Amino acid sequence: MRKIKALLIAEAANPEWVSVPLVGWSLATALREVTDVHIVTQLRNRDAFLRSGLVEGRDFTAIDTERVAAPLWRLAMKLGVGKGVGWTMAQALASLGYGYFERLVWRRFGAEIRAGEYDLVHRITPLSPAVNSPLASKCRAVGVPFILGPINGGVPWPKGFAQEQRREREILSYFRGLYRYRRARMRMLRSCAAIICGSHSALAEIPEKYARKTIYMPENGIDPARFNLISRQNGDLPLRACFIGRLVPLKGVDMAIRAAAPLLRDNRLTLDIIGDGIQATELQALAQSIGVGHAICFHGWKAHAEVQEIASRSQLLIFPSIREFGGGAVLEAMAMGLVPIVVNYGGPGELVDPATGIRIPISDRERIIKDLQQALQKISEDPEMLRPLAAAARERVMNEFTWQAKAAQMVRIWQAVLAGQPFSQQDAAQSLGPVGMPQGL
Repeated sequence: MRKIKALLIAEAANPEWVSVPLVGWSLATALREVTDVHIVTQLRNRDAFLRSGLVEGRDFTAIDTERVAAPLWRLAMKLGVGKGVGWTMAQALASLGYGYFERLVWRRFGAEIRAGEYDLVHRITPLSPAVNSPLASKCRAVGVPFILGPINGGVPWPKGFAQEQRREREILSYFRGLYRYRRARMRMLRSCAAIICGSHSALAEIPEKYARKTIYMPENGIDPARFNLISRQNGDLPLRACFIGRLVPLKGVDMAIRAAAPLLRDNRLTLDIIGDGIQATELQALAQSIGVGHAICFHGWKAHAEVQEIASRSQLLIFPSIREFGGGAVLEAMAMGLVPIVVNYGGPGELVDPATGIRIPISDRERIIKDLQQALQKISEDPEMLRPLAAAARERVMNEFTWQAKAAQMVRIWQAVLAGQPFSQQDAAQSLGPVGMPQGL
């Protein structure tokens, strides 16, 4: 069969960064291995693409939107967005300039799309469902399928964490739901041939009338080459745990420290905290004030290679984030054979099940700390319980969440779209493996 030829829109895609740009890069380049794709990205990513060996013009095109993007970035800095906080505001500002990006994309590729040189157009990033794609209706008008996603976001703030919401500068999130009523969004959804949702929260925001072309597929994946060290589940004490991520209020690192305190004091547990953010100094002071500073190592930001070298010494990932869209750090830990302990809310709760880790019910702060403390105490009494969980976690990630596996899933979705096969709401509403598959495949 001829390879599908696709134009991939990945405004954020960069192998040298983390979060959304790394997702965009990883999925786009995995698709390059199995299909005929041309990647369209923003100019800021150009040098990283070239350093990775891609050829400009042949493999990718960099679109220069700095005349709009640069002033918006400066405005974001003036408003205090950055250092890991103000996510909703950052997305709102970025969306103001994204329409200009797609306008330049159409100016460059519109003639080729109209001429049928691409079987389909697929927007991988932005991941935010609140950022509209004018390209969708343009592609529909000329008979070329437009695929959106995976999109993710919009997990509501849980009750009892208003203080954390304010510290995250997420006041704008109170009004986020208004985006669903914009005419431009409805026009985009109507024009899409397929809508891929990275979480059940994102799935729930798609109107019922579009359910037949909506499918669930978590956006995060792992590169086995980046995370190839395996944790040793020794089955004895002391245990070693880690946290990986930004040190900001929503990540709940202070809850992790308080919950682990009894084991840390008794030298039954040590904790590596990998990451940085506005709470770094505050968390270090907390550790000292409750007498566990000797058992916690704050590593700061580390390159991927260093992250896995540190994390692979652990048996546990403690990740009590209260509002997480995806959960890439959870998958990376599972790939190394760590057992994740997560709050059962948002992305991590969808990636972890009772066979692969431990889920703490979402509740108020004190209850989460108490439940997490009880889980750690139970593990300390029987460390052998981690072995089967770790093995199952690693097996699931390697079977379902490598970027190669995700590229294969995406190609099956493309094939269904090009064959005119519908998606069923039953398949879209539940994960069949890592992805609800279209009918007939």
